[in-house]
Amino acid sequence: MKARGSLRWQLTLWLLLPLLLVLVIDAVLTYRHSLHAAHAAFDRTLFASAKSIADGARLRHGKLGVDLPSLSLESLEGAASVRVFYRVDDAGGRHITGYADLPPPEVAPVFYRPVYYDAEYHGETVRLIALRQPVHDVAAAQTRVISVLVGESGEMRRAFARHMLVKTLWRQALLGLLVIAIVLGALHRGLSPLRDLSAEVSARREDDLAPFRTPGRPGELLPLVHAMNQYVARLRRMLAAHRRFFADAAHQLKTPLAVLRAQVELAERESALPGMRQRLTTMRCSLEDASRGVAQLLALARLENERGEALPSAPLDLADAVRQCALEWAPVTHRRRVDLALQEVEPVRLLGNAQLLQELIGNLIDNAIRYAGPGCALTLGTASAAGQAVLTVRDNGPGIPRAERELVFRRFHRGSTARGEGSGLGLAIVAEIAARHGGRVILDDTPGGGLTVRVCWPRLPG
Repeated sequence: MKARGSLRWQLTLWLLLPLLLVLVIDAVLTYRHSLHAAHAAFDRTLFASAKSIADGARLRHGKLGVDLPSLSLESLEGAASVRVFYRVDDAGGRHITGYADLPPPEVAPVFYRPVYYDAEYHGETVRLIALRQPVHDVAAAQTRVISVLVGESGEMRRAFARHMLVKTLWRQALLGLLVIAIVLGALHRGLSPLRDLSAEVSARREDDLAPFRTPGRPGELLPLVHAMNQYVARLRRMLAAHRRFFADAAHQLKTPLAVLRAQVELAERESALPGMRQRLTTMRCSLEDASRGVAQLLALARLENERGEALPSAPLDLADAVRQCALEWAPVTHRRRVDLALQEVEPVRLLGNAQLLQELIGNLIDNAIRYAGPGCALTLGTASAAGQAVLTVRDNGPGIPRAERELVFRRFHRGSTARGEGSGLGLAIVAEIAARHGGRVILDDTPGGGLTVRVCWPRLPG
């Protein structure tokens, strides 16, 4: 299934895209407002110019004349690109002065009330004002009405609106950058509990099935934490069922094999036929290998299923454990013609589980017997070095090539130089037991040929 991408970027897009849309709408509204403000400002200037022209009109002896005030027109020419147009007519529509083709408004203005409008004039849009005002001749007691039109090209207004828009856009850009920084900072801070939970999950050991804490978590994360705790609880129940199964399987498998091996041994003693005795001996060896393989497989499965549980431990002497295990394996080494010896067995104390340590030493001895072959020499020793308890098992067999020394700790992996039959579980069990005691296993060459296995644990003081 294709991933949906980063949650951070999805939130960022959902926050910033509407913000950018708001900024675009605000820019459009700002431009319209600026244009309206420009119209209001320049319309007042148009009105002042039209009023000055109207006030400059005179009526003498029944004739209308207009004295154009230069300042009223110069005030409109604020830029080289702005052009000014004007037109003065009498009430009958007769042209008095200015641009005769300047378009009039659709609705005639009322006295002293100007009309503003836009019109097309010579291919461009012109902003105009129409003002209607009476002109009096006091001496002759006459009154005439004039209509004044004043217009300008709209470029200056648009330039003013663009200038206002650019200034506004700069402010909005700075504001947008600030908002983006705030949003990214808020997202980083808001998603930190999720990152903390992810780091907590990643840092957990594979055997740690303790429930995740809920106090101090944000409310939005609690459903996820509860779901994870429910999943962990299901895993614990499943592993408990597996442990019960392995315990039952150990009893159901080991007992029949032991009984069958005992019957074969009795038959081997009672049989007088050499061929039959040879077959029984072969059968007994196969049963021993099967019994040992089943015991190793169940032991490894039990160790892996008990990861994360507290290991029942007590102070013990590693040298005593080695001596006891050597006595238990003496009949096997004698039968296999293996020279088992204890050398430099130094008392050293450590905190461990006696049963598991016996299992570890037994697997190392069994591994050496099987793979070094009959007639090999096997030496056990203990020592204290650099604050650690060290168990050493040496043999003079074929050893293990350096390229394969990491692989032999995997289940069912046998080295290319291994002799005889074996399940490939011995060193995997040794590494698992050593790890549960906080130790490590080191493989090295024996001087003169062979394999040296060193197992190191933290040593108890004293």
